[in-house]
Amino acid sequence: MRIPQTPPKLNDLMAEVKQPERMIQLFSLRREAKTQRHYLHWDKLRRYTPPPGVSHREWWMVQKISRMDALKPIPLKDTAQRPFQFAVTELVMEELHQIDLGAGGLVSSIPEPITNPQTRDRYLVSSLMEEAITSSQLEGAVTTREVAKEMIRSGRKPRDNSEQMILNNYVTMQRIRVLKASALSPELVFQIHRLVTEKTLDDPTAAGRFRRADEKRVVGDDFGQVYHDPPPAEELEVRMATMCAFANGESPVGYFMHPAVRAIILHFWLAYDHPFVDGNGRTARALFYWAMLHSGYGLFEFISISNILRKAPVKYGRSFLYTETDDNDLTYFIIAQTQVIRRAIRELHTYIERKTAELKDVESHMRALDLLNHRQVEIIRNALKHPGQRYTFASHQKSHNVVYQTARTDLLDLAERGVLDKRKKGKQMLFIAPADLSTRLRKLEKEAGM
Repeated sequence: MRIPQTPPKLNDLMAEVKQPERMIQLFSLRREAKTQRHYLHWDKLRRYTPPPGVSHREWWMVQKISRMDALKPIPLKDTAQRPFQFAVTELVMEELHQIDLGAGGLVSSIPEPITNPQTRDRYLVSSLMEEAITSSQLEGAVTTREVAKEMIRSGRKPRDNSEQMILNNYVTMQRIRVLKASALSPELVFQIHRLVTEKTLDDPTAAGRFRRADEKRVVGDDFGQVYHDPPPAEELEVRMATMCAFANGESPVGYFMHPAVRAIILHFWLAYDHPFVDGNGRTARALFYWAMLHSGYGLFEFISISNILRKAPVKYGRSFLYTETDDNDLTYFIIAQTQVIRRAIRELHTYIERKTAELKDVESHMRALDLLNHRQVEIIRNALKHPGQRYTFASHQKSHNVVYQTARTDLLDLAERGVLDKRKKGKQMLFIAPADLSTRLRKLEKEAGM
């Protein structure tokens, strides 16, 4: 990833304008700059065509001046003790409004399958797995979705570091659903870090503690390119205490801060301070989820932001760099993340609509499904798409968040009806989707007189 060009300093730009008349002309462009929908960094703006008769440097000066009044400081400071700041632009306000509509506390914003107790757990487990897998892939995990889901559902132990990362993230996301009621504290952050890094660190003692002064500090690539130089180890204790106070709303900022903006800033803050030897990205995203759930955005139990970030990792990283290279302006990161959140919400709604339509289509063609409960119907729907798919008591139990006896009863019933094939492998009972499942279902209909 290329580091963006650092913008010219405002004082230098203003000194370049020698004539007062010229400054007045340029200031007349401020209104237009304030109404612009895009919030361009210098690295991008210099590639666009400026207004007639205006140089790129003059155009950037106008942009910076027009933004100054809207910027609000937060308690986070860089290593030179300069505060970070942000602006709630028109674009951000629109995105926040859409987030509230799509994931707020209103019942009307939550899809019916999630409010339905019979289907809610299936979507919850699916989303937790998706976030666990994609968050790990962002950090270098290389296993496939299919293998990762099989590991989680079957309950088998991870075979390598990638699978361990994914399992850790899955356990962490489950735990955050419990921790959401708690105030954020350094101890809670350490707990989350221990969960995401268990059995994945070269030094196991580094889990749940600050990095030391003699441990890796800078963030870079394999070619020696440094992207970020975080604060020194001796500052981390105070910085984390300040971060927790901010997350809990204990440090007054003098203005209203939307909960989603606070959650996004918390995400950035942990990543910026980089308090741990490893696992900072996963911990930062976990804290984002804690903040959203803590603020009452219950739909975030079902949303995966990492799935969106994984599709454009360079854009994700660039939003950090834009902020650091332009006077600690967090607006770049906030815009990028609100767009990610909205897209994740849209994808969840689309996914649920598609799955609901698929289920209705199966049900309309298979009257035999009336003989089965909703968990068994889900197995049949999956089995029709994946002949040869194997199910176990443990995988069914995890997929639907039910007790062992319920999972056992469901699968044995399907086998007794002749819908699934039953085999024994060692001590484990396997239930296999047959290639002629549609034929078997029709036979079941006839036998039931349907």
